[in-house]
Amino acid sequence: MSATDDQPIPQAPRCTGPRRLGLSGKLLLLTIPLVMIALLMIYVPSIANFWTNRLNDRLAAANTAALVLDAAPLGMVPDSLARQILTSVGARAVAIKMGQQRRMLASADLPPAIDRDIDMRTLTVWSAIVESFETMLERGNQTIRVVGPAPGGAQFIEVVVDEKPLRQAMYRFSRNLLLVSLGIAMLAAGLVYLALHYLFVRPMRRLTANLVGFHENPESAARIIVPSQRGDEIGVAERELSDMQRDLVSMLSQKSRLAALGLAVSKINHDLRNLLASSQLLSDQLASVPDPRVQRFAPKLMRSLERAIDFCQSTLSYGRAQEAEPDRRMILVEPVVSEVRESAGLAADASITWINAIERSLSIDADPDQLFRVLLNLVRNAAQALESAKGDAATLQIRITGRREGSVAIIEVSDTGPGVPAKAREHLFEAFQTSGRPGGSGLGLAIAAELVRAHGGDIHLVEGTIGATFRVSIPDRPVELQSIRNERALA
Repeated sequence: MSATDDQPIPQAPRCTGPRRLGLSGKLLLLTIPLVMIALLMIYVPSIANFWTNRLNDRLAAANTAALVLDAAPLGMVPDSLARQILTSVGARAVAIKMGQQRRMLASADLPPAIDRDIDMRTLTVWSAIVESFETMLERGNQTIRVVGPAPGGAQFIEVVVDEKPLRQAMYRFSRNLLLVSLGIAMLAAGLVYLALHYLFVRPMRRLTANLVGFHENPESAARIIVPSQRGDEIGVAERELSDMQRDLVSMLSQKSRLAALGLAVSKINHDLRNLLASSQLLSDQLASVPDPRVQRFAPKLMRSLERAIDFCQSTLSYGRAQEAEPDRRMILVEPVVSEVRESAGLAADASITWINAIERSLSIDADPDQLFRVLLNLVRNAAQALESAKGDAATLQIRITGRREGSVAIIEVSDTGPGVPAKAREHLFEAFQTSGRPGGSGLGLAIAAELVRAHGGDIHLVEGTIGATFRVSIPDRPVELQSIRNERALA
Protein backbone atom coordinates (compact mmCIF):
# COMPACT_ATOMS: atom_id res chain seq x y z
CA MET A 1 0.00 0.00 0.00
CA SER A 2 1.63 3.25 -1.14
CA ALA A 3 1.15 6.57 0.61
CA THR A 4 -0.07 9.55 -1.43
CA ASP A 5 -0.16 13.25 -0.72
CA ASP A 6 -3.64 12.89 0.79
CA GLN A 7 -2.74 10.01 3.06
CA PRO A 8 -0.52 10.43 6.13
CA ILE A 9 2.58 8.29 6.10
CA PRO A 10 2.44 5.88 9.05
CA GLN A 11 5.21 6.51 11.53
CA ALA A 12 7.28 3.76 13.04
CA PRO A 13 6.47 3.17 16.71
CA ARG A 14 8.97 4.81 18.99
CA CYS A 15 10.83 2.69 21.49
CA THR A 16 9.30 2.99 24.93
CA GLY A 17 11.26 0.22 26.66
CA PRO A 18 13.85 0.66 29.39
CA ARG A 19 16.45 3.27 28.64
CA ARG A 20 19.68 1.77 27.47
CA LEU A 21 23.15 2.84 28.46
CA GLY A 22 23.90 6.28 27.08
CA LEU A 23 26.93 7.44 25.15
CA SER A 24 28.58 8.74 28.32
CA GLY A 25 28.17 5.38 30.08
CA LYS A 26 29.50 3.51 27.06
CA LEU A 27 32.49 5.81 27.01
CA LEU A 28 33.16 5.05 30.67
CA LEU A 29 32.86 1.30 30.11
CA LEU A 30 35.24 1.58 27.18
CA THR A 31 37.77 3.63 29.19
CA ILE A 32 37.99 1.10 32.06
CA PRO A 33 39.25 -1.90 30.02
CA LEU A 34 41.62 0.35 28.08
CA VAL A 35 43.10 1.56 31.37
CA MET A 36 43.43 -2.03 32.59
CA ILE A 37 45.22 -2.98 29.37
CA ALA A 38 47.57 -0.03 29.83
CA LEU A 39 48.26 -1.14 33.42
CA LEU A 40 49.00 -4.66 32.27
CA MET A 41 51.38 -3.39 29.60
CA ILE A 42 53.18 -1.36 32.26
CA TYR A 43 53.23 -4.09 34.90
CA VAL A 44 54.60 -6.98 32.83
CA PRO A 45 57.93 -5.40 31.84
CA SER A 46 58.21 -3.67 35.23
CA ILE A 47 58.01 -6.90 37.25
CA ALA A 48 60.43 -8.63 34.86
CA ASN A 49 62.85 -5.72 35.24
CA PHE A 50 62.52 -5.86 39.04
CA TRP A 51 63.26 -9.60 39.03
CA THR A 52 66.28 -9.13 36.79
CA ASN A 53 67.67 -6.26 38.89
CA ARG A 54 67.24 -8.26 42.10
CA LEU A 55 69.27 -11.16 40.71
CA ASN A 56 71.89 -8.79 39.31
CA ASP A 57 72.13 -7.18 42.76
CA ARG A 58 72.79 -10.61 44.23
CA LEU A 59 75.52 -11.23 41.68
CA ALA A 60 77.08 -7.81 42.37
CA ALA A 61 77.07 -8.52 46.11
CA ALA A 62 78.52 -11.98 45.43
CA ASN A 63 81.34 -10.41 43.38
CA THR A 64 82.18 -8.12 46.31
CA ALA A 65 82.06 -11.07 48.70
CA ALA A 66 84.31 -13.06 46.37
CA LEU A 67 86.95 -10.35 46.52
CA VAL A 68 86.81 -10.41 50.33
CA LEU A 69 86.93 -14.19 50.56
CA ASP A 70 89.68 -14.47 47.98
CA ALA A 71 91.82 -11.95 49.91
CA ALA A 72 91.77 -14.07 53.11
CA PRO A 73 95.12 -15.68 54.13
CA LEU A 74 95.47 -19.06 52.47
CA GLY A 75 91.85 -18.70 51.36
CA MET A 76 90.66 -19.82 54.77
CA VAL A 77 87.73 -17.89 56.27
CA PRO A 78 86.15 -18.73 59.64
CA ASP A 79 82.72 -20.22 59.41
CA SER A 80 81.17 -17.40 61.44
CA LEU A 81 82.58 -14.77 59.07
CA ALA A 82 81.49 -16.78 56.04
CA ARG A 83 77.95 -16.96 57.38
CA GLN A 84 77.91 -13.21 57.99
CA ILE A 85 79.12 -12.54 54.48
CA LEU A 86 76.52 -14.90 52.97
CA THR A 87 73.77 -13.37 55.11
CA SER A 88 74.69 -9.88 53.85
CA VAL A 89 74.66 -11.16 50.29
CA GLY A 90 71.39 -13.03 50.86
CA ALA A 91 72.82 -16.26 49.51
CA ARG A 92 73.57 -19.80 50.66
CA ALA A 93 76.72 -20.28 48.64
CA VAL A 94 79.13 -18.38 46.42
CA ALA A 95 81.37 -20.10 43.87
CA ILE A 96 83.68 -18.89 41.15
CA LYS A 97 85.29 -20.54 38.15
CA MET A 98 88.75 -19.55 37.00
CA GLY A 99 90.19 -21.46 34.09
CA GLN A 100 89.44 -25.12 34.54
CA GLN A 101 89.07 -24.83 38.31
CA ARG A 102 85.75 -24.27 40.05
CA ARG A 103 86.15 -22.98 43.58
CA MET A 104 83.58 -22.76 46.37
CA LEU A 105 84.30 -19.52 48.22
CA ALA A 106 81.66 -19.91 50.95
CA SER A 107 78.62 -22.04 51.70
CA ALA A 108 76.09 -22.53 54.48
CA ASP A 109 73.16 -24.92 54.71
CA LEU A 110 73.34 -26.03 51.07
CA PRO A 111 70.37 -28.17 49.97
CA PRO A 112 71.05 -31.59 48.49
CA ALA A 113 69.83 -30.40 45.04
CA ILE A 114 69.32 -27.14 43.13
CA ASP A 115 65.76 -26.61 41.84
CA ARG A 116 66.39 -24.04 39.09
CA ASP A 117 69.32 -22.62 37.14
CA ILE A 118 69.30 -19.08 35.75
CA ASP A 119 72.13 -17.84 33.53
CA MET A 120 72.05 -14.05 33.47
CA ARG A 121 74.58 -13.94 30.63
CA THR A 122 72.18 -15.38 28.06
CA LEU A 123 68.90 -14.06 29.51
CA THR A 124 66.54 -12.43 26.93
CA VAL A 125 63.62 -10.08 27.54
CA TRP A 126 61.04 -12.76 26.91
CA SER A 127 62.91 -15.25 29.11
CA ALA A 128 63.04 -12.67 31.90
CA ILE A 129 59.25 -12.17 31.69
CA VAL A 130 58.59 -15.92 31.73
CA GLU A 131 61.06 -16.61 34.58
CA SER A 132 59.71 -13.74 36.69
CA PHE A 133 56.13 -14.97 36.47
CA GLU A 134 57.23 -18.53 37.18
CA THR A 135 58.90 -17.24 40.34
CA MET A 136 55.72 -15.50 41.46
CA LEU A 137 53.53 -18.52 40.73
CA GLU A 138 55.73 -21.04 42.57
CA ARG A 139 54.94 -22.27 46.08
CA GLY A 140 57.32 -23.15 48.86
CA ASN A 141 60.98 -22.18 49.11
CA GLN A 142 62.97 -23.48 46.17
CA THR A 143 66.64 -22.97 45.59
CA ILE A 144 67.92 -21.01 42.60
CA ARG A 145 71.46 -21.02 41.23
CA VAL A 146 72.23 -17.74 39.48
CA VAL A 147 75.17 -17.57 37.07
CA GLY A 148 76.69 -14.26 35.97
CA PRO A 149 79.91 -12.64 34.76
CA ALA A 150 82.79 -12.42 37.25
CA PRO A 151 85.35 -9.64 37.67
CA GLY A 152 89.01 -10.05 36.82
CA GLY A 153 90.10 -13.14 34.95
CA ALA A 154 87.35 -15.44 36.23
CA GLN A 155 84.93 -16.99 33.75
CA PHE A 156 81.74 -16.67 35.83
CA ILE A 157 80.44 -16.52 39.33
CA GLU A 158 77.69 -18.58 40.89
CA VAL A 159 75.41 -17.68 43.74
CA VAL A 160 72.78 -19.92 45.33
CA VAL A 161 69.79 -18.01 46.73
CA ASP A 162 66.38 -18.85 48.19
CA GLU A 163 63.37 -18.13 46.02
CA LYS A 164 60.92 -17.20 48.80
CA PRO A 165 62.50 -13.84 49.80
CA LEU A 166 62.69 -12.91 46.15
CA ARG A 167 59.04 -13.82 45.61
CA GLN A 168 57.94 -11.80 48.66
CA ALA A 169 59.89 -8.79 47.40
CA MET A 170 58.22 -9.17 44.02
CA TYR A 171 54.79 -9.26 45.71
CA ARG A 172 55.54 -6.04 47.58
CA PHE A 173 56.79 -4.37 44.43
CA SER A 174 53.70 -5.53 42.53
CA ARG A 175 51.39 -4.16 45.18
CA ASN A 176 53.11 -0.79 45.27
CA LEU A 177 53.35 -0.57 41.50
CA LEU A 178 49.71 -1.48 41.02
CA LEU A 179 48.55 1.04 43.61
CA VAL A 180 50.58 3.86 42.08
CA SER A 181 49.71 2.86 38.51
CA LEU A 182 46.07 2.46 39.37
CA GLY A 183 45.97 5.93 40.91
CA ILE A 184 47.71 7.49 37.93
CA ALA A 185 45.57 5.51 35.49
CA MET A 186 42.33 6.47 37.23
CA LEU A 187 43.36 10.12 37.18
CA ALA A 188 44.30 9.90 33.50
CA ALA A 189 41.11 8.00 32.71
CA GLY A 190 39.05 10.61 34.53
CA LEU A 191 40.74 13.42 32.65
CA VAL A 192 40.29 11.62 29.32
CA TYR A 193 36.67 10.88 30.16
CA LEU A 194 35.96 14.50 31.08
CA ALA A 195 37.74 15.75 27.96
CA LEU A 196 35.79 13.40 25.71
CA HIS A 197 32.58 14.20 27.57
CA TYR A 198 32.90 17.94 27.05
CA LEU A 199 34.32 17.70 23.53
CA PHE A 200 32.04 15.03 22.08
CA VAL A 201 29.34 13.70 24.40
CA ARG A 202 27.82 17.06 25.33
CA PRO A 203 27.65 18.29 21.69
CA MET A 204 26.12 14.95 20.69
CA ARG A 205 23.53 15.26 23.46
CA ARG A 206 22.75 18.75 22.19
CA LEU A 207 22.30 17.46 18.66
CA THR A 208 20.14 14.58 19.89
CA ALA A 209 17.96 16.83 22.04
CA ASN A 210 17.51 19.22 19.12
CA LEU A 211 16.53 16.38 16.79
CA VAL A 212 13.98 15.10 19.29
CA GLY A 213 12.55 18.59 19.82
CA PHE A 214 12.46 19.31 16.10
CA HIS A 215 10.71 16.01 15.48
CA GLU A 216 7.96 17.05 17.88
CA ASN A 217 7.28 20.32 16.03
CA PRO A 218 9.09 20.47 12.68
CA GLU A 219 7.18 23.58 11.57
CA SER A 220 8.54 25.77 14.38
CA ALA A 221 11.49 27.95 13.40
CA ALA A 222 12.36 28.24 17.10
CA ARG A 223 13.39 24.54 17.11
CA ILE A 224 16.17 25.15 14.55
CA ILE A 225 19.56 24.46 16.09
CA VAL A 226 21.96 27.38 16.46
CA PRO A 227 25.34 26.08 15.22
CA SER A 228 28.44 26.69 17.26
CA GLN A 229 31.71 28.09 15.98
CA ARG A 230 33.47 24.73 16.02
CA GLY A 231 35.56 23.93 12.97
CA ASP A 232 35.64 20.14 13.37
CA GLU A 233 33.21 17.49 12.12
CA ILE A 234 30.68 18.23 14.89
CA GLY A 235 30.62 21.88 13.88
CA VAL A 236 30.05 20.87 10.26
CA ALA A 237 27.23 18.54 11.37
CA GLU A 238 25.61 21.37 13.36
CA ARG A 239 25.74 23.78 10.43
CA GLU A 240 24.43 21.21 7.96
CA LEU A 241 21.65 20.25 10.37
CA SER A 242 20.72 23.92 10.80
CA ASP A 243 20.56 24.42 7.01
CA MET A 244 18.54 21.24 6.57
CA GLN A 245 16.08 22.26 9.28
CA ARG A 246 15.66 25.71 7.75
CA ASP A 247 14.93 24.17 4.36
CA LEU A 248 12.48 21.73 5.93
CA VAL A 249 10.69 24.49 7.85
CA SER A 250 10.44 26.50 4.63
CA MET A 251 9.07 23.52 2.71
CA LEU A 252 6.56 22.71 5.43
CA SER A 253 5.48 26.34 5.53
CA GLN A 254 5.04 26.30 1.78
CA LYS A 255 3.11 23.05 2.04
CA SER A 256 0.85 24.61 4.66
CA ARG A 257 0.21 27.53 2.34
CA LEU A 258 -0.59 25.10 -0.45
CA ALA A 259 -2.94 23.21 1.84
CA ALA A 260 -4.66 26.44 2.88
CA LEU A 261 -4.90 27.51 -0.74
CA GLY A 262 -6.26 24.10 -1.70
CA LEU A 263 -8.85 24.27 1.04
CA ALA A 264 -9.98 27.68 -0.16
CA VAL A 265 -10.09 26.50 -3.78
CA SER A 266 -12.08 23.41 -2.86
CA LYS A 267 -14.64 25.57 -1.04
CA ILE A 268 -15.22 27.93 -3.96
CA ASN A 269 -14.87 25.27 -6.63
CA HIS A 270 -18.53 24.22 -6.57
CA ASP A 271 -19.94 27.75 -6.56
CA LEU A 272 -17.50 28.92 -9.22
CA ARG A 273 -18.47 26.10 -11.54
CA ASN A 274 -22.13 27.03 -11.13
CA LEU A 275 -21.39 30.68 -11.91
CA LEU A 276 -19.36 29.74 -14.95
CA ALA A 277 -22.13 27.42 -16.10
CA SER A 278 -24.61 30.29 -15.84
CA SER A 279 -22.23 32.53 -17.78
CA GLN A 280 -21.95 29.84 -20.43
CA LEU A 281 -25.73 29.79 -20.81
CA LEU A 282 -25.72 33.57 -21.27
CA SER A 283 -22.95 33.31 -23.86
CA ASP A 284 -25.02 30.72 -25.75
CA GLN A 285 -27.87 33.25 -25.86
CA LEU A 286 -25.48 35.97 -27.04
CA ALA A 287 -24.44 33.73 -29.91
CA SER A 288 -27.93 34.07 -31.36
CA VAL A 289 -27.74 37.89 -31.44
CA PRO A 290 -27.29 39.00 -35.10
CA ASP A 291 -24.86 41.83 -34.22
CA PRO A 292 -21.58 41.29 -36.18
CA ARG A 293 -19.36 42.30 -33.25
CA VAL A 294 -21.23 39.95 -30.97
CA GLN A 295 -20.86 37.17 -33.51
CA ARG A 296 -17.11 37.83 -33.65
CA PHE A 297 -16.51 37.83 -29.88
CA ALA A 298 -19.10 35.27 -28.74
CA PRO A 299 -17.12 32.15 -29.83
CA LYS A 300 -14.02 33.42 -28.04
CA LEU A 301 -16.04 34.10 -24.90
CA MET A 302 -17.57 30.63 -25.04
CA ARG A 303 -14.14 29.09 -25.52
CA SER A 304 -12.74 30.98 -22.50
CA LEU A 305 -15.68 29.85 -20.35
CA GLU A 306 -15.19 26.25 -21.45
CA ARG A 307 -11.52 26.42 -20.47
CA ALA A 308 -12.43 27.84 -17.06
CA ILE A 309 -15.04 25.14 -16.45
CA ASP A 310 -12.61 22.38 -17.49
CA PHE A 311 -9.92 23.78 -15.22
CA CYS A 312 -12.30 23.87 -12.24
CA GLN A 313 -13.33 20.32 -13.06
CA SER A 314 -9.67 19.21 -12.89
CA THR A 315 -9.22 20.67 -9.39
CA LEU A 316 -9.24 17.97 -6.72
CA SER A 317 -10.18 18.28 -3.07
CA TYR A 318 -8.00 20.55 -0.93
CA GLY A 319 -6.86 22.42 -4.01
CA ARG A 320 -4.39 19.94 -5.45
CA ALA A 321 -4.54 20.42 -9.21
CA GLN A 322 -4.56 17.17 -11.13
CA GLU A 323 -2.99 18.17 -14.42
CA ALA A 324 -4.23 15.90 -17.16
CA GLU A 325 -1.86 14.31 -19.62
CA PRO A 326 -1.35 16.71 -22.53
CA ASP A 327 -3.49 15.93 -25.55
CA ARG A 328 -0.73 16.58 -28.03
CA ARG A 329 -1.25 17.18 -31.70
CA MET A 330 0.32 19.32 -34.41
CA ILE A 331 -1.21 22.81 -34.20
CA LEU A 332 -0.36 26.21 -35.59
CA VAL A 333 1.23 28.59 -33.11
CA GLU A 334 -0.15 31.82 -34.64
CA PRO A 335 -3.83 31.33 -33.61
CA VAL A 336 -2.83 30.44 -30.04
CA VAL A 337 -0.66 33.56 -29.79
CA SER A 338 -3.49 35.77 -31.10
CA GLU A 339 -5.89 34.33 -28.53
CA VAL A 340 -3.32 34.89 -25.79
CA ARG A 341 -3.00 38.57 -26.79
CA GLU A 342 -6.75 39.12 -26.67
CA SER A 343 -7.14 37.25 -23.36
CA ALA A 344 -4.35 39.33 -21.80
CA GLY A 345 -6.08 42.53 -22.87
CA LEU A 346 -3.21 43.69 -25.04
CA ALA A 347 -5.12 43.85 -28.30
CA ALA A 348 -6.72 47.18 -27.31
CA ASP A 349 -3.87 48.42 -25.06
CA ALA A 350 -2.06 51.18 -26.89
CA SER A 351 0.48 51.80 -24.08
CA ILE A 352 2.38 48.58 -24.83
CA THR A 353 3.65 47.61 -28.24
CA TRP A 354 2.97 44.01 -29.26
CA ILE A 355 5.52 42.51 -31.66
CA ASN A 356 4.69 39.18 -33.25
CA ALA A 357 7.71 37.52 -34.84
CA ILE A 358 6.33 34.00 -35.25
CA GLU A 359 7.57 32.16 -38.31
CA ARG A 360 4.87 31.75 -40.89
CA SER A 361 2.98 28.46 -40.58
CA LEU A 362 5.00 27.45 -37.52
CA SER A 363 3.52 24.32 -35.99
CA ILE A 364 4.14 22.71 -32.63
CA ASP A 365 3.36 19.28 -31.22
CA ALA A 366 1.50 20.31 -28.06
CA ASP A 367 -1.80 20.44 -26.21
CA PRO A 368 -3.45 23.70 -27.41
CA ASP A 369 -5.13 24.45 -24.07
CA GLN A 370 -1.97 23.86 -22.03
CA LEU A 371 0.17 25.83 -24.49
CA PHE A 372 -2.35 28.66 -24.17
CA ARG A 373 -1.96 28.61 -20.37
CA VAL A 374 1.86 28.63 -20.62
CA LEU A 375 1.98 31.60 -22.98
CA LEU A 376 -0.76 33.47 -21.12
CA ASN A 377 1.18 33.26 -17.85
CA LEU A 378 4.38 34.50 -19.52
CA VAL A 379 2.61 37.35 -21.35
CA ARG A 380 0.78 38.47 -18.21
CA ASN A 381 4.05 38.49 -16.26
CA ALA A 382 5.63 40.62 -18.99
CA ALA A 383 2.68 43.04 -19.00
CA GLN A 384 2.79 43.35 -15.21
CA ALA A 385 6.56 44.04 -15.35
CA LEU A 386 5.87 46.91 -17.76
CA GLU A 387 3.09 48.42 -15.64
CA SER A 388 5.55 50.12 -13.26
CA ALA A 389 7.99 51.09 -16.01
CA LYS A 390 7.93 54.61 -17.41
CA GLY A 391 7.98 55.25 -21.12
CA ASP A 392 5.89 55.32 -24.25
CA ALA A 393 4.64 52.52 -26.45
CA ALA A 394 7.86 52.60 -28.46
CA THR A 395 9.96 51.62 -25.45
CA LEU A 396 7.42 49.39 -23.66
CA GLN A 397 7.33 46.28 -25.81
CA ILE A 398 6.35 42.65 -25.57
CA ARG A 399 7.89 40.52 -28.26
CA ILE A 400 6.92 36.93 -28.99
CA THR A 401 9.02 34.97 -31.41
CA GLY A 402 8.80 31.41 -32.65
CA ARG A 403 10.98 29.21 -34.77
CA ARG A 404 11.80 25.58 -35.33
CA GLU A 405 15.20 24.00 -34.84
CA GLY A 406 14.98 20.53 -36.28
CA SER A 407 12.34 18.62 -34.31
CA VAL A 408 12.16 21.24 -31.52
CA ALA A 409 9.77 24.18 -31.57
CA ILE A 410 11.08 27.23 -29.69
CA ILE A 411 8.91 30.13 -28.50
CA GLU A 412 10.37 33.17 -26.73
CA VAL A 413 8.43 35.80 -24.78
CA SER A 414 10.46 38.93 -24.00
CA ASP A 415 9.78 42.37 -22.63
CA THR A 416 11.68 45.63 -22.13
CA GLY A 417 10.92 45.87 -18.41
CA PRO A 418 13.34 45.96 -15.46
CA GLY A 419 14.13 42.25 -15.73
CA VAL A 420 14.13 39.53 -13.09
CA PRO A 421 15.87 40.41 -9.79
CA ALA A 422 18.95 38.35 -8.92
CA LYS A 423 17.34 37.11 -5.69
CA ALA A 424 14.27 35.83 -7.53
CA ARG A 425 16.38 33.83 -10.02
CA GLU A 426 17.41 31.31 -7.37
CA HIS A 427 13.81 29.98 -7.07
CA LEU A 428 12.43 31.19 -10.39
CA PHE A 429 10.10 28.29 -11.16
CA GLU A 430 9.09 27.39 -7.60
CA ALA A 431 5.62 28.16 -6.25
CA PHE A 432 5.19 31.22 -4.01
CA GLN A 433 8.80 32.27 -4.52
CA THR A 434 8.95 34.80 -7.39
CA SER A 435 5.97 37.08 -7.01
CA GLY A 436 7.27 40.62 -6.69
CA ARG A 437 4.00 42.55 -6.98
CA PRO A 438 1.25 43.10 -4.39
CA GLY A 439 -1.49 40.53 -4.68
CA GLY A 440 0.59 38.15 -6.77
CA SER A 441 0.55 34.45 -5.94
CA GLY A 442 3.90 33.45 -7.39
CA LEU A 443 2.30 30.53 -9.24
CA GLY A 444 2.47 31.68 -12.87
CA LEU A 445 5.99 30.49 -13.69
CA ALA A 446 5.57 27.35 -11.57
CA ILE A 447 2.44 26.38 -13.54
CA ALA A 448 4.13 27.17 -16.85
CA ALA A 449 7.18 25.07 -15.95
CA GLU A 450 5.00 22.13 -14.89
CA LEU A 451 3.04 22.17 -18.14
CA VAL A 452 6.17 22.47 -20.27
CA ARG A 453 7.83 19.57 -18.46
CA ALA A 454 4.72 17.48 -19.07
CA HIS A 455 5.45 17.93 -22.79
CA GLY A 456 9.03 16.77 -22.29
CA GLY A 457 10.26 20.31 -22.91
CA ASP A 458 12.22 22.98 -21.11
CA ILE A 459 11.65 26.56 -19.99
CA HIS A 460 14.36 28.90 -18.75
CA LEU A 461 15.35 32.53 -18.47
CA VAL A 462 17.67 33.72 -21.23
CA GLU A 463 20.64 35.62 -19.82
CA GLY A 464 22.08 38.83 -21.27
CA THR A 465 18.89 40.33 -22.74
CA ILE A 466 17.11 43.62 -22.20
CA GLY A 467 14.31 43.10 -19.69
CA ALA A 468 13.35 39.45 -19.32
CA THR A 469 13.24 36.76 -21.98
CA PHE A 470 11.76 33.32 -21.33
CA ARG A 471 12.45 30.55 -23.83
CA VAL A 472 10.09 27.58 -24.16
CA SER A 473 11.41 24.53 -26.05
CA ILE A 474 9.02 21.67 -26.84
CA PRO A 475 10.32 18.71 -28.88
CA ASP A 476 8.13 16.70 -31.19
CA ARG A 477 7.09 13.27 -30.05
CA PRO A 478 9.22 10.42 -31.39
CA VAL A 479 7.67 8.69 -34.35
CA GLU A 480 7.03 4.95 -34.13
CA LEU A 481 7.83 3.72 -37.62
CA GLN A 482 6.24 0.34 -37.09
CA SER A 483 2.84 1.82 -36.17
CA ILE A 484 2.96 4.12 -39.20
CA ARG A 485 3.77 1.19 -41.44
CA ASN A 486 0.89 -0.77 -39.95
CA GLU A 487 -1.49 2.15 -40.54
CA ARG A 488 -0.34 2.48 -44.12
CA ALA A 489 -0.71 -1.23 -44.63
CA LEU A 490 -4.27 -1.15 -43.31
CA ALA A 491 -5.03 1.85 -45.50
